[in-house]
Amino acid sequence: MTLPDQAVQTFNSGYNCSQSILSTYGARFGLDRACALKIAAGFGGGIGAQGDICGALSGAIMVLGLRFAVAQVDKIAKAEMYAKTRLLIEQFKRRAAAVNCRDLLGFDLSTPEGQQKANLPGSFDVCPGLVRIAADLLEEMLK
Repeated sequence: MTLPDQAVQTFNSGYNCSQSILSTYGARFGLDRACALKIAAGFGGGIGAQGDICGALSGAIMVLGLRFAVAQVDKIAKAEMYAKTRLLIEQFKRRAAAVNCRDLLGFDLSTPEGQQKANLPGSFDVCPGLVRIAADLLEEMLK
């Protein structure tokens, strides 16, 4: 099974989109699965179900950090990391047509109306595809 397949399977088993990406790719960079699941827990639903940046994209950005960021102050490395992050966001937006959860879902999880819609069957049917997009982009960027 490919890593993108694993990420989608993780999402389909009940984890949020951010957890699905970070827990799938984190081990490749020494991040324990349980720790990855905890770190990414608050990023689902557009960060705390606020409808902001897609959790799959947030998780992918965290993976880029694991791969490309450095642990000391380094202006050049910081600039390179920001450039990679911008590229990932641009490519995600090109493939998914948006980056914010509320736009991708078609409703706002942070409102009472959005919370009601979230409880309807099929409300999150778009999410496995978004996890796949984020994972596929990571596959390209991590080569």
